[in-house]
Amino acid sequence: MKKRLFENICEEAIFSKLYGKFSKDLHNFIYYKYGDHLNPEDKVQEAFIKLWENCGKIAPDKAKSFLFSVANNLTLNAIKHEKVKLKYASISQPIQTNETPEFVLEEAQYLEKYQLALSKLTEEKRIAFLLNRVDGKKHKEIAEILNISRKAVEKRIYSALEQLRVDIEELK
Repeated sequence: MKKRLFENICEEAIFSKLYGKFSKDLHNFIYYKYGDHLNPEDKVQEAFIKLWENCGKIAPDKAKSFLFSVANNLTLNAIKHEKVKLKYASISQPIQTNETPEFVLEEAQYLEKYQLALSKLTEEKRIAFLLNRVDGKKHKEIAEILNISRKAVEKRIYSALEQLRVDIEELK
């Protein structure tokens, strides 16, 4: 009978012992070195998957070194990937539009007029109007939020619309 030089990590009992022995230390190593934002739990799991995939090639006494190296490299790769994403995000994409400069200018001027007209509305009208037009809430929902009747909501919204039309026309 041949004597084994080393135990095989591919045996479930030995792999489980290694996991129990090193997983917490490996997690803490990644957490302390790089922080929580790179998911140290995931790096630990990935390192043990790599160990399992290479279980026939690695001796149990080299497993700790293998796990820590793999987890560290996985984390460094994740950091590199984040840097690439940030670099790409910082590159400004050219804005292409089919609108003429006159249209863009008129749009900006209209937006200013609209905001000025909105600021002239009473608080009650402005809230009801914006809840309806911006948030897309129905009259019944607005009535429940503001604790008023549905008819009061309708009156506030329609009077806000009338006042906005008048104020915007005056600003032309």
